[in-house]
Amino acid sequence: MIFVGWMGMTFCLAGAPTNAAHAKIIFATFAEQESDLVRIQVMIESIRAFAGRFKDAPVWVYLTEGLLASESEHLEEIESLAGEFWLSQAPEEASWFYLSRKVFASAQAEEAAAGKADILAWLDVDTIFLQEPGEFLLPKGKSLGYRPVMHRNISPLYKEPLDDFWKRAYDNMSIPESLAFPMVTVADGEPIRPYINAGCLVVRPERGLLRNWAETFPLLYKDPVLKKMCQQDELKRIFIHQVALSGAIMKHLGRDEMFELSDKINYPIFFREMFGAKRDFHDIREAATIRYESFFDNAPADWDKLLSGPPDRVAWLKAQFQGRLKSKK
Repeated sequence: MIFVGWMGMTFCLAGAPTNAAHAKIIFATFAEQESDLVRIQVMIESIRAFAGRFKDAPVWVYLTEGLLASESEHLEEIESLAGEFWLSQAPEEASWFYLSRKVFASAQAEEAAAGKADILAWLDVDTIFLQEPGEFLLPKGKSLGYRPVMHRNISPLYKEPLDDFWKRAYDNMSIPESLAFPMVTVADGEPIRPYINAGCLVVRPERGLLRNWAETFPLLYKDPVLKKMCQQDELKRIFIHQVALSGAIMKHLGRDEMFELSDKINYPIFFREMFGAKRDFHDIREAATIRYESFFDNAPADWDKLLSGPPDRVAWLKAQFQGRLKSKK
């Protein structure tokens, strides 16, 4: 399968999704470096073990050309878990901005999933399933399942005026301020303007939201004024793709089509230890999917003793992070 256009080219390399039966849900993710492949192995193993009705769902893994051409053993291991590889390409001019490639990979995944699945769940590589995420089967009339960002980060507070960066971004995206609505950050409970976590997006593929994201992003990264602001502020360079996501959603989706997923989804274990927060994230008893960022790169040996949750899930996590990820990072 080849898609040609603004998104570059995407090739289906395994699993022949074009001929697959219609699925309730497809999971998809993007790998930019070999360490991402290790994390994706863990993600898929958790799906196969704990995702309930979704345990046999297709998992599409989008790769850069470099990773695809590599001889990484992790490619074979992912394939053994029925992961399907797709090649993703992004505009070179976007590559200076961190995390930009996954924007275009998400759009390619959505295009490929249209007509083949009811739901596409676009997930960052550090996602782990601990139980069935029933919320991913969106309620009738809802086209997006989302989580707010963990920290306010570069987002303006809801009642504060926009700064120059956000004013220009809104103008470039043709977003009137009247479209803004409050959401609350996960880690600190701060009321902010729409600023959506790009690591967990659950969409109806035919609605085209991820393609809207990829079409909106160039309105920001091609702007020399915004680029200069990003040169002066590294956080803006890192998270401008998320600004484009929030703008695309506000512009192309009504509030009545949005569904805020519960705290059970995208639960950020050990977030306070890594980045600071008003609350801790040690209780995984209700968590359906968790995120762990870079915590296990240098985790203390007794980290598992801080977690509250089903002993079998804690033991499973301990085995994964003491074994594969620690030994092969």
